[in-house]
Amino acid sequence: MGIKGIQEFLGEDWSKVEALLRGSLHSSVELIDKTNAHLSSNGGKMLRPTLSLLVSKACGTLNDDCIRVAAASELLHNATLLHDDVLDDSSVRRGAPTVLSTLGAKSSVLIGDFWLARAMDLVLRCENHSREILTCFSDTVQDLVEGEMLQMTKAGNGDTTEDDYLRIIYLKTASLFKSVCTGAAIASESGSDSAAAVKKYGRLLGMAFQIKDDILDYEGEALGKPTGTDLKEGKITLPLLGAFKKMDGGQEGEIRRKVSAFPQQPEDCRVIADMVKTLDGAGYARIRLEEYVSQAKEALSPLPDSPAKGCLLELADYCGYRKI
Repeated sequence: MGIKGIQEFLGEDWSKVEALLRGSLHSSVELIDKTNAHLSSNGGKMLRPTLSLLVSKACGTLNDDCIRVAAASELLHNATLLHDDVLDDSSVRRGAPTVLSTLGAKSSVLIGDFWLARAMDLVLRCENHSREILTCFSDTVQDLVEGEMLQMTKAGNGDTTEDDYLRIIYLKTASLFKSVCTGAAIASESGSDSAAAVKKYGRLLGMAFQIKDDILDYEGEALGKPTGTDLKEGKITLPLLGAFKKMDGGQEGEIRRKVSAFPQQPEDCRVIADMVKTLDGAGYARIRLEEYVSQAKEALSPLPDSPAKGCLLELADYCGYRKI
């Protein structure tokens, strides 16, 4: 079916989310309004609100609060991207110039803050359980900050272990997937067993999504996707960790020293990326990826069979095996 097909399956509820997003991003300040309109016209796959609505349908009753939570999840996600662009000095996102590159760092941070505030406003307008859902989302914001700081520290030291890596991708990516699912379950008045199931599913799905992203950072060139971004920023991700398993300690230590020096000495980046390919570090990462996809699907077993559950199962495959 694909993600577009899933959104078509969601029908009128999906249209309501899109309309709520458009309304939430309006501002009386012309520069904010124009910037938000540009960002919306170049939106991504909108995976998180899709996930949110599917969870609501699979777990309970999809109501107006579920629409608000779904829209809030997309606003929160994009707020973090606007901030990430500043941290990573990114000039392009989704094939278009970033706010950072066109308006500068201050504007990118402020627009990100605007999206974050609107996300919180939508949650606070939920008629039921707004405090519980808000707590869920605010915990994620804290996780995102901690994950970014941990990654920055590890990138500078070059000492990232696999446990460190898994902790970082949980904080930076999987925590939001988990919160999206948890918030949707709360809004839909789902039972405790269903809520626990989708919370686990969201965490595992987010882990799979990020591992796939990190594989594409080494293998996406043939698909037209930029590669080598993580290495250039000194980040040690799962494909490189997989390659380390085929090296002796001395060689691994030398590579780690070179990776931590990339921001000042980028010339070795291509050599190390080629080495990861030769040692099939991505193959090791794919094994772990398949484990997370399988576990995510298994986590849904307490939910009754339904078209929405079928779409959640398909979404797990999409996150794990997508091309972009």
